[in-house]
Amino acid sequence: MKWVVGIGMFLGLLIFALGVASIRTGWTLPWARRHVRHPRVYGTGALLVGTSCVLQGLFYFGVLPVPSWEVRFFSMNALMLTGLVLIAVGQMRPIRRKEPNA
Repeated sequence: MKWVVGIGMFLGLLIFALGVASIRTGWTLPWARRHVRHPRVYGTGALLVGTSCVLQGLFYFGVLPVPSWEVRFFSMNALMLTGLVLIAVGQMRPIRRKEPNA
């Protein structure tokens, strides 16, 4: 079981690094470049998802003091869901407003 959590932490660190790169430089993965319209929002979402994965591993290995399961469950789900929503918003096209006919 430890290797599963370790792989999750590793992937969380990779996602975290991709989020930092996206926020600082606007860089995204080559296969996502066509879809991402707002790299900073996309990067913030990636940071939240990566943080959720890493924190769960740190709780599992006992590096951080473990709160109750309810706190872990709801806080990690809130981080993950918020990050996924921000990733989706980062891929949305801007709203085109119609100018009134003058």
